[in-house]
Amino acid sequence: MLIPIMSSADTQNEAREVVLKFISALNSEDFDTARTLVTDDLTFIGVMGTRHGAEAYFKDMKQMKFKYDIKKVFADDTDVCLFYDINMSGTTIFASGWYQLQHGLIHTFNVLFDPRPLLEKK
Repeated sequence: MLIPIMSSADTQNEAREVVLKFISALNSEDFDTARTLVTDDLTFIGVMGTRHGAEAYFKDMKQMKFKYDIKKVFADDTDVCLFYDINMSGTTIFASGWYQLQHGLIHTFNVLFDPRPLLEKK
């Protein structure tokens, strides 16, 4: 019996679709769907802090309700990088997110941006 092996292109497309579905769910505030796309031990690393565990991450996201406007998507195997504008409470910030998947789910992601516009509002 032959077992089909996913090609690198298939893996990239799958990873890309998982990340795009995740961002779409966050934009729609469909946190239940977004939760199904990450591992329980999700690690989020951002400019303003780090979250360990999916529950900690989603607790914050439900309060912040960021909105993402994707500008560009890059995929390489199980890594996906997005350039996007993030609306953070009325301030739009250009950012980059690097999403790393394991077993078809987002396991780790880093978001980088210049925080000065947020800090100046305080």
